[in-house]
Amino acid sequence: MTLTQRTRTLLIHTALGVAALAMVFPFIWMLLTSLKTLPQLLQDPLSFWPNPWTLNNYIDAWNAAPFAQAYMNSVYITVLAVVGTLLTASMAGYAFARIKFRGSRFLFILFLATQMIPKQVTLIPFYLLMSSLGWVDSHLSLIVPAMMVNPFAVFLMRQFVLSLPKELEEAALVDGAGRWRTFWSVILPNLRPGLGALSIIVALDVWNAFLFPLVLLNTPDLFTVPLLLSSFRGQFGSINYGLVMAASAVSTIPMLVAFVIGQRRIISSMAASGLGGR
Repeated sequence: MTLTQRTRTLLIHTALGVAALAMVFPFIWMLLTSLKTLPQLLQDPLSFWPNPWTLNNYIDAWNAAPFAQAYMNSVYITVLAVVGTLLTASMAGYAFARIKFRGSRFLFILFLATQMIPKQVTLIPFYLLMSSLGWVDSHLSLIVPAMMVNPFAVFLMRQFVLSLPKELEEAALVDGAGRWRTFWSVILPNLRPGLGALSIIVALDVWNAFLFPLVLLNTPDLFTVPLLLSSFRGQFGSINYGLVMAASAVSTIPMLVAFVIGQRRIISSMAASGLGGR
């Protein structure tokens, strides 16, 4: 490696390190602030490190709002949405990839084009639909649509099915297996890398959803974690940022850990699906 190449590599790594630090710094600041006492938060100039360190903000934040109920709501909504999305998206992706019927390509393009529509545009029609179904102020309004309507999930599963050799499916059909048996016994087991990546992506999206739960849910016992966090911040006239940061950390850390653990799988799955070549 020449001196010019080493200098270029050093500059690239330095720039990436600075960018990574800029990305991580807000999370570090949130965690450190959540471990400070109120007098430290009022210091001028503001200290960076907690002195002394305290966990009282976490205890007070947990007791100030029904976090346990909100966590249970978010967990079971996320789990059901992920499981339902994996099932429907894998079946739809298999159908679009392997079952040819008149208008299938046009239908797939039309379905995929709906991803270009901002969710905010569909908020009022979606609310009216949920109201007509009687699902307003119900978790069904968050779970069922997440299961049934996810163009990206269908696209990703279609790409994974296309990356599988057709010989696997043809061998199953020769042995007498039907479409349904072929899907469950041959196709679905080979989709595990894609299903793992998709589960993390969907979980992050559902867990962090705020706008639609804000509009659709009215009862505090039904609130999810982001919605409860918003109402928690509104309880204080003069905001205690230690409590707010502790509550934010409690709501952010699980998904942050899930993303850090699964990011390698997401990247490798995207590459294995051949997204760049189809």
